[in-house]
Amino acid sequence: MVGLGNEYLSKMKDPKQAQAWIKTNLQPYLPSTKITSIFVGNEVLTFNDSSLTSSLLPAMQSVHTALIVLGLHKQITVTTTHSLAILQNSYPPSSGTFRSDITPCIASILSFQSKTGSPFLINAYPYFAYKDNPKQISLDYVLFQPNQGMVDPKTNLHYDNMLFAQIDAVYSALRALGYDKMPVHISETGWPSKGDGDEVGANVENARKYNGNVIKLSSKKGTPLRPEVDLNIYVFALFNENLKPGPTSERNYGLFKPDGNPVYNLGFSLSSSSSSSSNSSPPLNDGGNNGSTGSGGAPPHPPTSSSGYLAISEATSLVSNTHLGAESI
Repeated sequence: MVGLGNEYLSKMKDPKQAQAWIKTNLQPYLPSTKITSIFVGNEVLTFNDSSLTSSLLPAMQSVHTALIVLGLHKQITVTTTHSLAILQNSYPPSSGTFRSDITPCIASILSFQSKTGSPFLINAYPYFAYKDNPKQISLDYVLFQPNQGMVDPKTNLHYDNMLFAQIDAVYSALRALGYDKMPVHISETGWPSKGDGDEVGANVENARKYNGNVIKLSSKKGTPLRPEVDLNIYVFALFNENLKPGPTSERNYGLFKPDGNPVYNLGFSLSSSSSSSSNSSPPLNDGGNNGSTGSGGAPPHPPTSSSGYLAISEATSLVSNTHLGAESI
């Protein structure tokens, strides 16, 4: 995936501007780089910015029109990313619904995405839920460790980890609006390896367990509510962003340090991934998270260090999808 930051939304409403951006930032890297989606804007609907919100769908439509003109619409879809803060209810998963104040906007976006065949993207961070309520939320439950889990009283489905419960809450919200067949992809998830004194759970061991277990999901298929649907998950982030402002955790989501050394061992290295990389690939959107409960993602800003994503899916290998100039983006 390649991201168009929130600061571009107003400009991208003009199809000519959208075409120019695609010609400059995408076409030079095709077909050697496999680009599957453009996400237009990051968590726009949770910033309460009427200008951004009103520009979001027109920008998405304009970018899609540009792809049609350039003959790229069959290989590249257009979508946008959302924080879990768009949900009014998320527990139990079967009760998932979108916030009433933004439902009309989401419905219009879903109509566009349904017609164009793009996935619904969610930034999901169980870490934030645990950090805000460590006495009531089990650490094992958020880290994919053995635990008793929970049973959804309506569906009788058992959940042994929070990420799957969050994904299925989104599926339930989509179904409530009539889009039960729309795929849900996790555009960001991760765990910080270091934090401030009040950032409970932010340490190397928890980060290693969380991201290591997310990577293991590549051998599994589906959630309790959608067991037949492939899992598509992007780990945030490939690198620590050492110059990023905010709490200490914001600079410590990476699997690797800015100098390329691993923060902790997950069984692979940058040198092994580079062998499957393309020498030319488009610039990646920062997509940093903002620390809101249960989600992540702030408006993209001028990069202070290289971050990137690690893609985990049921159908692809780990190394070939490391988003450091990877062949598949």
